[in-house]
Amino acid sequence: MNIAEGLRKRAAEGRPVRVGLIGAGEMGTDIVTQVGLMPGIEIAALAEVRIDQALKAFDVAGAKDAGVVCENARQVEHAMKSGHAAVTPSAELVCGCELIDVVIDATGNPNVGAQVAMQAMASGKHIVMMNVEADVTIGAYLRRMAEKAGVVYTLGAGDEPSSAMELINFVQSLGYPIVAAGKGKNNAFKITATPDEYRAEAERRNMNPRMLVEFVDGSKTMIEMTAIANATGLVPDKPGMHGPDASLATLHKVLCPREDGGILGRKGVVDFTVAKGVAPGVFVVAEMRHPRLRERMNDLHLGEGPYYTFFRPYHLTSLEVPLSAAAAVLFRQSHMRPLERPVAECAALAKKDLPVSTKLDAIGEYCYRGWAVTRERAQQIRAVPLGLAQGATTTAPIKAGEYLTYDNCRVDDTLKIVQLRRLQDRMLEETADQSAGVPVA
Repeated sequence: MNIAEGLRKRAAEGRPVRVGLIGAGEMGTDIVTQVGLMPGIEIAALAEVRIDQALKAFDVAGAKDAGVVCENARQVEHAMKSGHAAVTPSAELVCGCELIDVVIDATGNPNVGAQVAMQAMASGKHIVMMNVEADVTIGAYLRRMAEKAGVVYTLGAGDEPSSAMELINFVQSLGYPIVAAGKGKNNAFKITATPDEYRAEAERRNMNPRMLVEFVDGSKTMIEMTAIANATGLVPDKPGMHGPDASLATLHKVLCPREDGGILGRKGVVDFTVAKGVAPGVFVVAEMRHPRLRERMNDLHLGEGPYYTFFRPYHLTSLEVPLSAAAAVLFRQSHMRPLERPVAECAALAKKDLPVSTKLDAIGEYCYRGWAVTRERAQQIRAVPLGLAQGATTTAPIKAGEYLTYDNCRVDDTLKIVQLRRLQDRMLEETADQSAGVPVA
């Protein structure tokens, strides 16, 4: 049975997959609209601190039911049993409701995402994370907690990491070694971008200016490639990756080893291209050495090899996310999740000179940007993970372009994501000691 069949069956039985959605911004509104078109699945509850925005999401979707505003657990449950969507400012009420099957985090805030994931899993709910920022910071820990709770933890379908994962799984299933995997970027980074410069454009596109800048300054690309790395074992070939201007026709000639005419120092990497015609797609460059296979690939007009580009020309962002919610409930399937041990880190570089005692703002704002490195490199320089930077305070002057580290920053220990990251670090240390045969205290 596939997802379409499973959802039709649930619709016929009158027991749709009940989704608890957290966040009604651009992404959340897309999800409300998309789910409204699908059989066998519904937005049963929506948590959003801006109640007007939550109600607007149903209005934009053209839903007959605009949602019932609820203030407590009894009201949430009553609304759902009455056939209405419950709308509440409390994510905890949604995550804790027994009638909810799966929770989607669409907040885009790493700390809120950490809180939502833990609340959902503690209540026995599957969790779909659109919050890649949280995943690259504490994904290994969230995976472990999901396993303990007996629920599914998955990144949402439709984002570039999970779309690339489809190709990666396809290529690996066929037994072809992966040389590089990644995405197209619409244009080169503007690493000094700030919300002030992009406010008008963001308003035209119904986007949060901060979120738009997260794309423009390169942070989002770094986050996404780190997520792919930590789900596959592929790594950045160098800090920040190469990001060549390589067209779709030349990807396999550029993202291949130097000895074969490319730019890579090794095989098995994550990277991206800024050439026109690749975005919004994702790609995998794979190696096929067997002459019979290369003969067939040539017959199929895919080239002489030994390197070939596999390409998906689109990703539908929020619109595909309900498929992950359905797969988790119907089949206990994760479309993408981290490995037990991360291999990469999304670190943070200062966007400008930061004096001592600077309180750091959010990703996509004024102080810092993301930068993908191997986990080994991040540990060597004591890099502060990007997802922990918000709310941190500088303890030494930091020049533009320098790393934020635990030696020049003090993170905010009151944040849930900081606390969970410390638990993840301890968990990884203990499992490393166990594999090395070192007794754990």
